[in-house]
Amino acid sequence: MPGIATFAAEVAHVCKHCFWLLLDDEELVVPFSDFPWFKAAMIEQLSEVERTTENHLYWPAIDVDLSVESIRNPETFPLVSQMR
Repeated sequence: MPGIATFAAEVAHVCKHCFWLLLDDEELVVPFSDFPWFKAAMIEQLSEVERTTENHLYWPAIDVDLSVESIRNPETFPLVSQMR
């Protein structure tokens, strides 16, 4: 009987400009300039990442949902604010 499929995600390193996210055998840099929701987060909050599907990440402590593709290609997912 096969086991339950899991998708690994781990924060490997944090600096003042970004953090590194390990997804299986892939390493992605997540710059705070492209993902400002993470800039004020504590390391414990950043480290608490769930990879619910192969292309979906969730940080419950700061209530942030992202597709993996948005980290790989942030230029294709521009930030747009509805506030005036």
